[in-house]
Amino acid sequence: MAITKTDFIEFSRCPRFVALENIKKEKLDADVTIEEYREKEYRNALEELLSSMYETDENNGTPKNQIDVKNKQLEAMMDYYKKVEEEAGKSVQKIFSGKTIYAKETKNQESFDFSYRGLKFLCYVDIYNEQEKEINIIEVKATTSKKYIELKGGYPKAEKFSIFQKKGHIYKLKDEIKNYPLESEMPRNVYENQREKLFCREKIGSYIYDLAVQRFIIEGEYRSSKNEEKLNNIHYFLAVLNHEYIFDGTYEQNEPCYHQDQNGNNLIVFLDMDEITKEMQKKIYEDADKIYENLKNSNASACPLGSYCAMKKQTECKYFRPICGSMIPKKNSSLTYFHNGRGFKDEDGIYHKGLQLINEGYFDLLDIPESWIQNENHRIQRNCYQKKEIYINKEKIKKGLDSLEYPIYHLDFETFPCPVPRFKGESPFTQSPFEFSLHIEREPGICDFKKDNIIFLAKTMQDEREELIKTLLNYIDVDKGTLFAQNVAFEKGRIKELAQCFPKYKKRLMKLYDRGFDLLWIINNNQKLYESLGFQKEAKTVNYYHKDLSGSYSIKKTLPIFSNLSYENLEVKNGTEAIIEYASYNKMSKEERKLKQEALKIYCRQDTWAMFEILSALRQLSIDCLKMV
Repeated sequence: MAITKTDFIEFSRCPRFVALENIKKEKLDADVTIEEYREKEYRNALEELLSSMYETDENNGTPKNQIDVKNKQLEAMMDYYKKVEEEAGKSVQKIFSGKTIYAKETKNQESFDFSYRGLKFLCYVDIYNEQEKEINIIEVKATTSKKYIELKGGYPKAEKFSIFQKKGHIYKLKDEIKNYPLESEMPRNVYENQREKLFCREKIGSYIYDLAVQRFIIEGEYRSSKNEEKLNNIHYFLAVLNHEYIFDGTYEQNEPCYHQDQNGNNLIVFLDMDEITKEMQKKIYEDADKIYENLKNSNASACPLGSYCAMKKQTECKYFRPICGSMIPKKNSSLTYFHNGRGFKDEDGIYHKGLQLINEGYFDLLDIPESWIQNENHRIQRNCYQKKEIYINKEKIKKGLDSLEYPIYHLDFETFPCPVPRFKGESPFTQSPFEFSLHIEREPGICDFKKDNIIFLAKTMQDEREELIKTLLNYIDVDKGTLFAQNVAFEKGRIKELAQCFPKYKKRLMKLYDRGFDLLWIINNNQKLYESLGFQKEAKTVNYYHKDLSGSYSIKKTLPIFSNLSYENLEVKNGTEAIIEYASYNKMSKEERKLKQEALKIYCRQDTWAMFEILSALRQLSIDCLKMV
């Protein structure tokens, strides 16, 4: 059986995965076709790409949707993934000397294979660079350098430094740079703690683990072919997108040209992973042995859940929900307590958290011993679920509502986080707005679904951002009122980016930015806001809770409680589908595009109307303070 790199990663997840795949003897004896390899690797690449598209930070806010990998998404996004590979290939040709092999089609890439314990391991190399005495193996990942460069440390109350240092075009770990004064920047143990994170395959180390598997296969081939002398001359790199790169807007034949930007940044940067992947080889061999044993024994017995399940992540195991985690209640499980990641401390001072709770038999929210519940918000959740009551802090909701200045501008952006920047001023994965819906509530409860709604939707995939800004500012008085959204940090982040890209609108856009207010501050909480409004102990507790929220204040959970609105009958049902339709513009006929654009407008309009309906319901609650059984 030819085990691909993706197979290796999946088969080594846990002892149960191989058995659940039901790999039969005839498949074990078969080889993998290039088509099968390509399909696996492309789907894996798509998952990686989508993970990067929805990474969150303080500027991006919270992603609006979890994404299911489907064929339509593969079609919509794979061209962008290939573009990253192509740009990385060009960069290698410029930076490294010698012969470079890279290709859009996997079958044209350099491949390696070797047999270990009767299993054939196979990999293709994204970019293979051969020089007179050295070979460079470059694995391309459609993610950014940010997560790596921002691994930082320092002395208390002093400047923090990255554990990486740029040398020419390559980032190297500082302990691998000769005579680098590392301890002038941070204590050695702090550096080692940050460096250790690179080995965690379930988190930041996932792509490095991927490269280490390639090293295992490549070195295996050279050893089996008696070419061990080459091993010391092979170097391993990750090629990723530079998060600091800013596109200058240069095009040739309608295609962006990614020249070095005005700050000297290149689109692609390289991370030297020689030493890290070398240190990982012991673990890779251990995992290869586990794969052999799991294939041989094929034991489908349940095993403990853990980080390898990747629950709620792009890389979540396909068997987690239907099989391994099927005992977890869909609503009000022990995992739905707020901030469950911190865990619960028992009578002996031992913490129990995350999937450990499930492994220990604490499935339902009420399974957690009451003596472990020390947080007031957890008590509220428990009481609402146990007694079937609704918790309402009427005074907090009322004061939150009273702090709103009218008119209220209910705003929602739809954005396309393209891996490679498309328009001037953008960076990799900039959340580039292509649509907005605006409902204007001029007085409390006074807003018409259609008459008080403005929709802007880009007609093409060309740069229509300035027209979007003009339309937005034409209907908003930035000197009064409230910019209102659910997860307003996302909308504010887009406004700030647009202000940076279009300086002539910056003053007005930043005035709008400063007027941001979050729907969640009223329904959930904002401690600073309510402290400023005179609350003390209550400033730390939620304003509203219903058992059907099941620990979440997402629009998917809040809307059914406060409104009869539903997305089920819409053609475009969520932000993911909106991205796909926009990304597919150029593949549509004129008639199809017109229909899809109307569907996009209907979807986006419903997003802002949903906020209005929820706000109106909260306003009524603050008056009536109903309790329901």
